This record gives sequence, C-alpha cells and structure tokens, in this order.
Amino acid sequence: MPNSIKHQTIMAFDYGLRQIGVAHGQTLTANAEGIGILQASDGVPNWDDVKAMLNEWKPNLILVGLPLNMDGSESELSRLARKFARRLQGRFNVDALMVDERLTSQDAKSSLRDPSSNKKSNKIDLTKIDHLAAALILQSWLDQPNMGQQP
Repeated sequence: MPNSIKHQTIMAFDYGLRQIGVAHGQTLTANAEGIGILQASDGVPNWDDVKAMLNEWKPNLILVGLPLNMDGSESELSRLARKFARRLQGRFNVDALMVDERLTSQDAKSSLRDPSSNKKSNKIDLTKIDHLAAALILQSWLDQPNMGQQP
C-alpha cells in the first residue's frame, strides 16, 4: 500500500436521490462498515447531517459511488453523484474520489437475503441496502486503492 494512503480514515457515500448510504473504514484495518443513511430530497441531503457525520468520523478521504451504466457510460445520476462529490470537497475541504459502483446495490441485496429461507418469503430489510452498498464501495477501494477518479 502506498505511503500516501496509510493510516487514513475513509468515508464512502452511496449517492441516491432519496437516500444516501454512508460507510466508514480505515486503511490500517482495510475493513469497511455501513454506518447510516442520509435522507435526501432530489439528491440534496441535509448538509448539517453530513457535517455531523464528517465531524464524528473525521475522514481523510471521501469516496462517492459513481453509478455507471453496465457498458461503462455515464448517466444523469452519474453527473449528480459527481456534483455531490464536488460539493463535499468544497463545503468540507476534504479530498474526494469517485469509485465505480456498478452492481453494489445488487450485491448488497444479495448479501441481505437469508439463504435458509425460501424465495417467496425471503424479505430484505431495505433500510440496510444503501449503507451496505456504501460499505461495498469502500471495501472495493480498500482492496484496490488506485481505482478512484476525480469528481
């Protein structure tokens, strides 16, 4: 692991128009954990809530999931996620990177399914998907720290 990323606290955001999943982790342990959800209105969170989370975890770096189409092209949601990352940088003076998040929400849903139950009654706790997706975004970056790109 390069010296520039050793011993850092990282936060990741799974950007959405109604909810933004949040996770934190450390480069020292290389583990990510979902910590909550920020409510959003048309993709805009309550910035005081964001500030409170950032003050609590004091990240050295922020990752924002980049929702790409399956062919790798960007969508309107990609543009809004980039805008969100730039606003985080500007408002809170912290570095931010975009991380490809294709399939993280699907992976999060899959990991929440109970393998012992039958498919018809296998309910998923939808409140956990977004912050688990944020944790998957962060874990993918911890596993490959050179994969981020500028917002």
